[in-house]
Amino acid sequence: MASHVVVTSSTARSTKVKVSPGTYMSDVLDQACKTLHLEAGNYLLKHKQRNVDLSVPFRISGLVGGAKLDLVIKSKSPSPVTVAVAIPPPDGAAFSNGRLGGTFPSSFTVWQVLRQLESLPEAVNAKLNITARGVAATTNGGTSGSGQLLYESPILNVMGRELGSFQDYQRTLSQLGYNSGSVLMRLSYKTTGITFFEAQQEISQYFHELEESKSETPASSASPPVPTPLSSAQTGTPDELSPEPAPDAQMQDAPTLEATSSQTDGASPSTAGDSAPTPQDPLAPVDIFSAPSSSTLAASLTAVDDDDFTPTIAHAQLHQASLQDRSKNKRLLSDKELAERAAATEEKISSIQSIEVKVRFPDMTSATWVITHDDTGAKLYKAVRSVMADPSLPFRLVISGSKDAIRDVDAENNRVMRVHKITGRVLLNVLWDDSVSATDRAKPFLKSSAAQAAKSIVVPGVPAAEEEEKAPPVAKQQQGSRQGDPSRTADETMKKIGKFFKLPGKK
Repeated sequence: MASHVVVTSSTARSTKVKVSPGTYMSDVLDQACKTLHLEAGNYLLKHKQRNVDLSVPFRISGLVGGAKLDLVIKSKSPSPVTVAVAIPPPDGAAFSNGRLGGTFPSSFTVWQVLRQLESLPEAVNAKLNITARGVAATTNGGTSGSGQLLYESPILNVMGRELGSFQDYQRTLSQLGYNSGSVLMRLSYKTTGITFFEAQQEISQYFHELEESKSETPASSASPPVPTPLSSAQTGTPDELSPEPAPDAQMQDAPTLEATSSQTDGASPSTAGDSAPTPQDPLAPVDIFSAPSSSTLAASLTAVDDDDFTPTIAHAQLHQASLQDRSKNKRLLSDKELAERAAATEEKISSIQSIEVKVRFPDMTSATWVITHDDTGAKLYKAVRSVMADPSLPFRLVISGSKDAIRDVDAENNRVMRVHKITGRVLLNVLWDDSVSATDRAKPFLKSSAAQAAKSIVVPGVPAAEEEEKAPPVAKQQQGSRQGDPSRTADETMKKIGKFFKLPGKK
């Protein structure tokens, strides 16, 4: 059953927009702005001082027929939107849960989102192709036919809404009603009747600016950078929103794996069953540490003063300043600023010659290695296997405090420091693969020669702080000064009593 809503602008101009239960609120905004000769991308709809969700149809928007909506100007700063795209099989089998996504500004078009997803490292490794697919024309799905290459267009289903034309791909996330939060898009493909060559011409017509920016940076950046939480060394997409590890104090240039191994001649004895890493072994660790002898954390055994945990005025001021800073609106960085930050990050990584990597094993033993710019993830895996009692057991290396795993691939695009943006000392955890049995997990991780060379971790003692004479609180100081001056106390008492015993007529 058809109904209508009344949309009123800030200049008191109003218009009626006919709606049906399946009409999306973003279409209501477009129709109202078209009637009022306004740009729909600059406005939002409000109902009783509350924003209307533009991504839902009218029947679930909570509005009734004849509802009065206000047309208000939205913020010029785009807000981040988390987008996840469900990839259909068989391509989706290469991704976790069959989905690929990231965080994009609400001003990004649907086409830009698809191109960004294609340039992510996971998509590049899986050779994912979304926007440039072609299929040979055949007769009734057989092997006969002209064989002409037809364009296979991506089709996106967003909450029951189908986006499949080039005009739909020009719409931004904000125009679809997504100005914040997250959205799931289900991807499918449809063979069109136009040839692949004609489709490429239409793409260049509708997305001329995007293709032009792509041609300017063919090698390192397939599309403008976006603040996604995914690292992208292959495509040059900066990892802007992910926190960078805090740089340690200035370190001297550490030797490489080869140089370090040549200096450890005779550091660990050899046995008949296992041979210890030789000085010529480029995979030899710098140090090997044994597991803690106690199950209690060493930090909990240190005696501390309870006053050390009492917040001071300085702590309160810092907390208040932090709250005030977080309450301020902050705009997203422009493409130029993102490119400058990415260049600064690359320059910072290039200036670091080597870093120290500590690997913690499942039985709480650990070892350290020194890696350089040229070391890949495969070299780290080989180094760990060189000290394992059973190198055939599968495992993976995960950066501590995150879910970022290092891939066991020996390739230029898998250099550890550059791919994972590591600028200082880092801790890696060894996690067993699900196929490893409980019996194998209970066995010692290190082989006998490496276990004999292990040493205990020395925890430095905390120097005892000198006790300072605590000054009495300000209130007690004022109270003591009053008690020590009886004349002042008497004068104050007479002043209080005098005003109640004034004679009539006197002021």
